[in-house]
Formats: sequence, structure tokens, C-alpha cells
Amino acid sequence: MFRARAYPLTCLLLVATSVAGPRASLGQALPRAEPDAVGLSAERLQRLGDRLDRYVDEGSLPGGVVMISRRGRVAYTHAFGWRDREADAVMSGDAIFRIASQTKALVSTAILILQEEGRLLITDPVGDYIPALAHTTVAMPRQGGGYDVVDARRPITLRDLLTHTAGVGYGGGPAADRWAEAGIQGWYFAHRDEPVLATVERMGPLPFAAQPGERFVYGYSTDILGAVVEVASGQPLDVFLSARVFQPLGMRDTQFYLAPEKVSRLAVVYTPTEDGGLSRAPEGPGMDTQGQYVVGPRRSFSGGAGLLSTAEDYTRFLEAMRAGGALNGVRILSPKSVELMTTNHIGELYGAPGVGFGLGFSVVTDLGARGQPGSVGEFGWGGAYNSSYWVDPSEDLVVVYFTQVRPGPRVRDQATVRALVYQSIVDGAAR
Repeated sequence: MFRARAYPLTCLLLVATSVAGPRASLGQALPRAEPDAVGLSAERLQRLGDRLDRYVDEGSLPGGVVMISRRGRVAYTHAFGWRDREADAVMSGDAIFRIASQTKALVSTAILILQEEGRLLITDPVGDYIPALAHTTVAMPRQGGGYDVVDARRPITLRDLLTHTAGVGYGGGPAADRWAEAGIQGWYFAHRDEPVLATVERMGPLPFAAQPGERFVYGYSTDILGAVVEVASGQPLDVFLSARVFQPLGMRDTQFYLAPEKVSRLAVVYTPTEDGGLSRAPEGPGMDTQGQYVVGPRRSFSGGAGLLSTAEDYTRFLEAMRAGGALNGVRILSPKSVELMTTNHIGELYGAPGVGFGLGFSVVTDLGARGQPGSVGEFGWGGAYNSSYWVDPSEDLVVVYFTQVRPGPRVRDQATVRALVYQSIVDGAAR
């Protein structure tokens, strides 16, 4: 039986000084604590580690990393299973994962940074920055089949894009044929040999899936925002994010394209099989360990789904958001901007009971309606490779859970992780 590696405080301190030591020279390491020092039960956390280990033993998950931080200190990290099962390479706490749509929160943060600097307002029409999107159209389905193309009733704003109410999907909808003809479908951009702004400009003439502000439509909104960042800042998206978010927060392993010397840390993607197990994902865009995420062409910086990261790096970002926009004395956003981002902006449009959507994050609005452990005001999201995260300000809690399974596994691992994290809290939010 494979036994994964859990990291109690003593091991975490070793990791912080050895594996993360060189990176810590560029910024302070995340503080660590024993679970009971921050109101968590080490005994109860063992249930979480044991359950994840069993998923690996059962063949339901290949492996992953879960990191839990409370009151600003990392109290639990569990690296379980395999980074590369066929190569007998066990998962490690510093493994690099494709975080897909978890990129969205970081790019949304970039938009708020630019608003704080007076370079834009989220109420601005996107056409002020990308003229090709100044006047858009919408595909309206006809009864009996087909569709008509009508003008959008109003301009799309940056706020529409931040809340996914701009009406732009991932190339589906009634006019999927037009998007396919334009070569714009699916969320993977790393293989594109053109800047993301060029791709976004080619979206302008295509019919969108809904009128601005009328529906929650998940799609290219944050890729468009990434292009806005480039225009408003005068910098490529990767340069802006590195200078304004990654470097200040000490996120040394977060990037759009992986440095060749880091390839040995990239987690392999697996795909579910009909018998409930897993097989190594077929070689192809976004799936292999030597493809476009490494070799490029390194020109398309997808604000919607392009980044790679580690559990510790992403925890750094979330700790800054939990603390009102700052980490280790370095501020990237004001508390009021964080408050704006983590407030529901769209009423009931999101569609899931008890959940709304802010500026880049889902937001819990009604705990009973949602029906899962958590708190009102909790915010988070996830990625296409089965990664997820959430921040619970009421509990001073940050949870990052990374795996690499696409499509998602046939077990309810996300809900199980949530339940077992919350059952480990033994003193409520008391400080």
C-alpha cells in the first residue's frame, strides 16, 4: 500500500528551510504553526490525510497537495500519491500544477490594482481599451433551430467581464459554428502563436451568447481582461503579474510557461477510466509534461486559464486576500478593493443555491441554501484540472487543494475535503 507523506510542523519547518530556502531569500517564508495553536485538531486532520491516501490506494486519485492555513499560519500540508505514477515519482509539497481557471482571480486582482492607480475604472466600457469590442452582437436562438444576430443592448463593461455577465462563453452557444470557424473554442491558449490581445480582437465580430448583464456565462471574460491589463499598463500580462503580484508576494513558482529546469516538478495529468480508475492522460495540448506549457511558443498569456503554480504560492496570494490585500508587510491591494472583489455583484444570476459571484471569486451568500460546511462571505473558485481553493474570513481559514485529473475524478473528493477540513476546527473563530 502506498503511504503518502503528511507534514506535521517539524517537517514543515524543514521544508521551509530546505526546499523553500532559496525562494525565501526573496521574501519571508509563510509562518507555520502546530494545528492546535490555531484551533485545529491534529487528530481530526489525520482523517483528511487518511481519506486522500485511500483515494490513491483505490486508484481514484493519482495524488495531490492540500495546504491549510489558519490565522495567517500554515498548520497542515499533505502531499499524497504520485506526481508521476508511471515513473514512481511521489508527490512533493513543491510540485507544480496547472491551475487553469484559478488564473482568473489573479488577473481580476490585476484589474483592481490598475483601478487603484487610476488607470481604469471597472465601470468603463471594454471598448475604451479594445476597440474591437466596442460594439458587440448576440446570437438569439430561433424557435425550431438556427439563430438571429442582434446588436448588444449596451456596451460591455469591465465589471461585466469580472462577474462573467458579459455574455461571452467558451465558443459555444447558438453561434458555436462562427467561433469554430474563427478558431476560437476551448479554454487552452498556451499553444497559440499570437499575443492574447490578437485573439481577443478576433472575438469582436463574433456573436456572443447573451446580452451584457443578463446572464452568468462562463467563458473568455478573463482572457479579455488580461488583454485589458496589457493595454492599460503598457506591459505584457506576464510581466505585469510578475512585477505587481508574484514578486511582491514571493510567488516564485507561478508562471505561464514552465522553466525547463522545473519540468521535473510538474504533476502529470490523469483521466478517469470507465472502471472508476485512472489512466495517464493522452499526450496533447495542456496534458503532457513536455508540451506547450514548457516549450511554448510562449506568446499567449491566457488570463483565463494559463498559469501554473504550487500550493504554497497560491496560499501566499490567498493569505494576502484574506488579510485585506497584504502579506508580510507588502501590500498589493487596499482592504476596500478586496471587500469589493469578495462581495456578490450579480444577485441570483450565478444559479447555484446560496452562492453569488464577485469580481473574480464565487461568494457564499446563504449557508443553509448552499448546504455544505462553510461560512457566509467565504470566497473561492477552482480549475479544470480538479484544483480548488477557498478563503473563509469568518474562520481566518485558507484552503488550497491541488490535483491533476481531467475531466474530474469519479469520486466526490472536493466535497469530502471540505467536510474534513471543517470538522477539524475545534474552537470556532475565537482568537
